Amino acid sequence: MPYRLRLSHAIAPLDSPVLVMPGFTPELKKILRAHECKFIKMGRGDHEIWWSPITDRKITVDNNIKSRHTANAVLKQAGLKKAF
Repeated sequence: MPYRLRLSHAIAPLDSPVLVMPGFTPELKKILRAHECKFIKMGRGDHEIWWSPITDRKITVDNNIKSRHTANAVLKQAGLKKAF
């Protein structure tokens, strides 16, 4: 039987479920749009460049944010309060 690694790095059979944690990026983008932040362009790799009218600055948003701390840091750069 073929095997693969799980998130806990324990060996598990292929037919067993693997936990996939959802990222914070979709919800983060909803919050940014709700506060009138605008998507400007694609950055390097899977990053996007956004503009915040609150701080009048550009902010970089990764498309695969797995940490609530990183998501809150992006909100802080945009001049918004923590949400995660």
